[in-house]
Amino acid sequence: MFYAYILKCITDGSLYKGHTDDLEKRLKQHNSGKSDYTSRKGSWKIVYYEEFITREEAIKREKYFKSAAGRRFIKKLNI
Repeated sequence: MFYAYILKCITDGSLYKGHTDDLEKRLKQHNSGKSDYTSRKGSWKIVYYEEFITREEAIKREKYFKSAAGRRFIKKLNI
């Protein structure tokens, strides 16, 4: 199973979008400073995710989250 996910920074409310095959492991990596962008921000929590059968689908959805239409979608989620 693969996931497209959105994290929210607990300290400043910024969002991070990504994809992975192990949500819990990836969240631990983000919170332990092993990701360049998220290591500068502080603690993160998963606020939204979707499951996919293939990595390609998860990557496609991550790219959508980063697009203008995806940002509007996220805004409607009120996260």
